[in-house]
Amino acid sequence: VPVGDFFGAGFAPKNFWSLPIQASPKEGRGFNCFFPMPFAKSARIEIESECSEHPTTVYFYVDWEQYAALPEDQLRFHAQWRCERPTQGTPQESGKFGEWNYTGGRNLDGKKNYVLFDAEGRGHYVGAFLYIENKLAILDANWYGEGDDMIFIDGEPFPPTLHGTGTEDYFNQAWSPDESYSSPYHGLLAEGKWNWAGKHTWFRFHIEDPVVFAKSIKMTIEHGHDNHRSDHWASTAFWYQTLPHKAFPKLPSKNELELK
Repeated sequence: VPVGDFFGAGFAPKNFWSLPIQASPKEGRGFNCFFPMPFAKSARIEIESECSEHPTTVYFYVDWEQYAALPEDQLRFHAQWRCERPTQGTPQESGKFGEWNYTGGRNLDGKKNYVLFDAEGRGHYVGAFLYIENKLAILDANWYGEGDDMIFIDGEPFPPTLHGTGTEDYFNQAWSPDESYSSPYHGLLAEGKWNWAGKHTWFRFHIEDPVVFAKSIKMTIEHGHDNHRSDHWASTAFWYQTLPHKAFPKLPSKNELELK
């Protein structure tokens, strides 16, 4: 996971707090993570720098507790980063913006949804950061977050048991918010500009309400109603599960991430 995206600073650092992850002064550059990360024999934390023009300075504290043994069924911490720039939306029809952005079409399988992570094994999902850059420049109400969350557990068919009603609803907010906010379990860190333009950072943590799975889980969200919108999306998802885990997608290179 890119360091910034892991700590809620996918666009820029900013002071905020939640129970498992916090960014503290000065200017949100004090990154803190309190997720337990169990290991039985060894652990290794690495940071790779791709900064070719400026030196990278890192300082850190890592705290651990030592036990005689761990339970045989102890789950392991996982974090996964994904991005789509842009998401593959549906072209807007002339004169039908409201229908295109808010009501037109029906998603009956979830196959085109943005995928935050796709795991196999037994475990529980504990939350995510979602980064959205609104790329549609219009004067109509340009709300980008009308997509439903759909969490498919243990290979269940559509419609999934956990099927939400809109992006902001999944993140415990309402009415197309444009105000910065943080709390123990959810928040909106980057709130964009006028008419929801620009960059937006959401978070939701399932600490007291983990999403449990016995065989598999696929966490998805529509990118706009019925996946109509083509904005820039990225995310970091956090979960615990048994080993071995499903292979992660290959991370894009720095050149592949350059925005045109």
